[in-house]
Amino acid sequence: MAIGTARRKTYYWCFLFLLLAAFVGKSTASLGDHLPDFKECVKVCQAENCPDGNSVIPIHLRLMLWTCPSECDYTCQHVVTDRRVARDPPMLNPVLQFHGKWPFRRILGMQEPFSVLFSFFNFVAHWHGIGRLRETVPSWHSLRSYYIAFGYCGLACWTFSTLFHTRDLSLTEKLDYFGAGANVMYGLYLAILRIFRLDQEEPRHKPTLRRLLTTVCALLYTLHVCYLSFWSWDYTYNMIANIVVGMAQNVLWVGFSIYRYRKYGKEWMAWPGMIVVWIILAMSLELLDFPPWHELIDAHSLWHLGTVIPTAWWYL
Repeated sequence: MAIGTARRKTYYWCFLFLLLAAFVGKSTASLGDHLPDFKECVKVCQAENCPDGNSVIPIHLRLMLWTCPSECDYTCQHVVTDRRVARDPPMLNPVLQFHGKWPFRRILGMQEPFSVLFSFFNFVAHWHGIGRLRETVPSWHSLRSYYIAFGYCGLACWTFSTLFHTRDLSLTEKLDYFGAGANVMYGLYLAILRIFRLDQEEPRHKPTLRRLLTTVCALLYTLHVCYLSFWSWDYTYNMIANIVVGMAQNVLWVGFSIYRYRKYGKEWMAWPGMIVVWIILAMSLELLDFPPWHELIDAHSLWHLGTVIPTAWWYL
C-alpha cells in the first residue's frame, strides 16, 4: 500500500512539473503568416469586429477559448487560401501553412477534427488495454505494474494530443509534446526492463540496474523538458530526440522478437516486432505531408489513425 501511495505521489509531481513547464515557451511563424493579403485581412477584421471584445463570438466557441482576434485569424486563413486556390494552378502549391499548421476546416470549434477523433481512438485502445491487463495478468506478476504504467502513459499522451488538436494553444501544444516524449521514453524504459528482465529481484544486481535505468530515463526526460521549456523551444531537436529514443526501443523489440521466434518458433513471439514495423510504416506518413483533403484530413491525422490497431494489438 505504501509503495502504491508513493507511486501516486510521483505521478502527481510529474504532472505538476509538466504543467509548470508547459507555461513557458515561444511561438514561430510560417510562410502564410507573412502574406500581405493575410496581414491586411486580419487587421481589417479586428478593426471592424473586435473593438467590443469577444461579444461577436458564439458562446460555444468562447467556451473553447476562441477570441475575436483568433476568430479573425482563422477566417482570414480560409479567405486567403480560397483566393489563392481559385487564382493559382495546383502545381504552384497555393495552400500554405499558417502558424506551423495547415488551414483546417473547423467542426464544433475543433481545429483538427479528424486528428481529435483518431487521437481519441488511441485513448480508447489504451483504456481497453489497461482493463484487459487487470483481468488477465495476475497481481503477483512482476511486470504487471510496469505494463499498466505504460497504459497510463498512453492515456496521458493521447489526452494531450486530443486537447492540442481540439484547440491549438501554447499550453496544449507543450502538453502534447511533453506527453508524447514521456510516452516514447517510457517505451524505451519498458523495452529494456522487459527484454533484460530487470523487473526480477534475482540475481542481486538486477534491482540495482533497475534503479539505475529508472534514474537515467527520468533524468534524461527531465532535462529534455527543461531544455524545451527554459532554454529553446526547438522543434527540430524535439523531433530528433523522439526519433532517436523511439528507434532505440524499436531495434530492441525487433531483435528480441526475432531471437524469441527463432528459438521457440511460436508466432505470437514475433508480435512485438510486427507491431513495431506497423508503427514505423504509420509514422512514415509524416514524410508525405500534404494539404488536408477537403480541409479535414492530412498526413498527421492518418498517422494517428494508423497507430490505433497496433496499440490495441499490443495488449493482446
